[in-house]
Amino acid sequence: MMHRRSAAVLLTGAVLLLTSCAATAEAGGDAAPPGAALAALTPENPTGEVISQGMVLDNGTTVELCLGAVAESAPPQCSGIPLAGWSWDGLDDAVSSGGATWNTYAVSGTFDGDTLTVTRTPIPLALFDPIAAADPTKGKPGKASVADVTSIQSTIPDAIGDAFFGASEQDGWVFADVVWDDGTWQKAADQDFGAGKVIIRSALKPVG
Repeated sequence: MMHRRSAAVLLTGAVLLLTSCAATAEAGGDAAPPGAALAALTPENPTGEVISQGMVLDNGTTVELCLGAVAESAPPQCSGIPLAGWSWDGLDDAVSSGGATWNTYAVSGTFDGDTLTVTRTPIPLALFDPIAAADPTKGKPGKASVADVTSIQSTIPDAIGDAFFGASEQDGWVFADVVWDDGTWQKAADQDFGAGKVIIRSALKPVG
């Protein structure tokens, strides 16, 4: 899914690009385009196991972990990331209809930038008790104005590309949902739009 160059490869180019744009702006030229830092960088793939929660949908040909909105039909419809090594063995809660099988699970595996390869027995979400994540807003309102929200929400999808799957706004924050981020895109978003406006939320999180 994330078919772009790595942050390590592009870091030098991104710095040069942004430095050049800044120099141009100081000389009276155009500033860096919105989303320039986000578009220039891609997070490195995780080196260990990751975990995510969501609907697993098996259409009889492919199995994927749904990310973002799921259409409540039978079978459901969604988009997400492919799963490798998936098995329904022992998952008695699965629902089947129209040649498809599905239900919601916590899925652990390794991620190569495109596919999540399952490494542990999936846990039905009804039985999953995750540790509560820290509030990224720290209980404080964000700094994004109405104009900022409109600009950010129109810029981020193209800047991030296929790894982006949704955005929402609340209390002056724009929450941008992506498949995976190791902090690279969060730093880039702060650089592009200013700190205190965007929170990048990674669907995949390191195990442990």
